[in-house]
Amino acid sequence: MGAEKVETSLRPLLRAVRDAGHPVVWACDPMHGNTINSVGGRKTREFGAICAEIDGFVRAHKAEGTWPGGIHVELTGDNVTECTGGADNILDSQLDDRYQTVCDPRLNGRQTLDLAFHVAEDLRATGLA
Repeated sequence: MGAEKVETSLRPLLRAVRDAGHPVVWACDPMHGNTINSVGGRKTREFGAICAEIDGFVRAHKAEGTWPGGIHVELTGDNVTECTGGADNILDSQLDDRYQTVCDPRLNGRQTLDLAFHVAEDLRATGLA
């Protein structure tokens, strides 16, 4: 859905499905809705936008009394430079250093660990963990 839209767009869907009594597992895909083209023309994703979409996903579930069941991300343990931002603050100008994907930009090992801690803190802060 994208970081800017997820919370407000998801809440009516959560409400409707919950009220209809359908058993579902809700999953967030914060990667595809936040894909952009870099200044240099590379397909990329910004770490902050990925985190922001997850935050909105969790807040929407908290508000509607539903359960955020999962998160889908593209990741690798390799030291790639395919997504910008994160603790190492990968810049647009650094994408060409180790851009190895042939399809979807992946979080590298450090960004993946940062995301795992972010999600844990997010769930703890909202009382969902």
